[in-house]
Amino acid sequence: MKQNYQVCSRCILDTNDYPAITFDNQGVCSVCHIYDDMARKTVKRGDEAEKSLQNMLAEIKNWGKNREYDCLIGVSGGVDSTYLSYKAKEWGLRPLILHVDNGWNTELSVMNIENLVKKLGFDLFTYVIDWNEIKDLQLSYMKASVLDIDVPTDNAYAAAVFKIAIDKGIKHILTGHNTVTEGWLPPTFTHFKYDIINMKAIHKQFGKVPLKTFPYLGVTRGWYLMKIRGLKTYSPLNWIDYEKSAVKKFIQEELGWRDYGGKHYENIFTRFYQGYILYKKFGVDKRKSHLSTLICSGQITREEAQDEIKKNPYPTEELLLEDREYLIKKLGITENEFEAIMALPVKAHTDYPSILHWYDRLRPYVRAFRKVKKAIAG
Repeated sequence: MKQNYQVCSRCILDTNDYPAITFDNQGVCSVCHIYDDMARKTVKRGDEAEKSLQNMLAEIKNWGKNREYDCLIGVSGGVDSTYLSYKAKEWGLRPLILHVDNGWNTELSVMNIENLVKKLGFDLFTYVIDWNEIKDLQLSYMKASVLDIDVPTDNAYAAAVFKIAIDKGIKHILTGHNTVTEGWLPPTFTHFKYDIINMKAIHKQFGKVPLKTFPYLGVTRGWYLMKIRGLKTYSPLNWIDYEKSAVKKFIQEELGWRDYGGKHYENIFTRFYQGYILYKKFGVDKRKSHLSTLICSGQITREEAQDEIKKNPYPTEELLLEDREYLIKKLGITENEFEAIMALPVKAHTDYPSILHWYDRLRPYVRAFRKVKKAIAG
């Protein structure tokens, strides 16, 4: 039963953005409550934060003695990974900097990465995804008419990070993920990034190029690498004061970093996907979730977010036309083929085989197991 329109009294998400959203007696939405719960579990300040940070640094440095690198950091040229790399230098770590190139880098992102490694004195390893394979996968997702066509890149990035860590014999991985600027995305804004069942099914139906070298990471592989091979990941930005606008200004001054206009807009495909395809075809403005997270973490006001969301999601109309022409040409399709893809009826990821189907089947058993476990624990 469709609920009446309502917008959160704290953030800017509403029932159109996330139909399953609920509200408390004060009109605060369930997404805000999810953020608060995540923040309580992950964000640390004061003595608790310092203890977590020092324990991590001691473990990494002790393990890294007599090794070339003591940790690995994946960088995109964006704010989070750039600042994390700077802090790693400040903390006395010796990371290998990894960049995963999916063929869509902006000039700004390349320049930001070059400035970072040059000024910090770190080694850079670039993992280049086979262009024909990633192009075929991205086209497959577009033809499948599903919402999250950035899954191939996001999944390959995670897979490459783990692969290079194993290949280089590095145990510790630092990530720029942080709760106060990234929060939680409603399922109407994204899809589970490790759903390789979905990826293989979509590619099997729409793809043409065999995926011989494409790196992908599923749930079982991730579990194996973490639990059996002993890889460890840390998100230390959760343990320091992390205010986005102040960090941007700082890395501009210290590292010559240049802004690219939007979250994840350092990648041309992602920029066009989030700023045009997602917005026009699926009616999703991902900025609303990002801005709502910043409201919840106290970095902007609700009024500032409302003013920002009124602006066009693309930095400029000229850049939109340039990116559109570039994407169509680079993917090897015609204008008419692109328009036909945009006009396809929207499909859910679960209209194709998906790991989520298995989660739905197993959920009753998981609940029963938890009840038994709780009863035994007394």
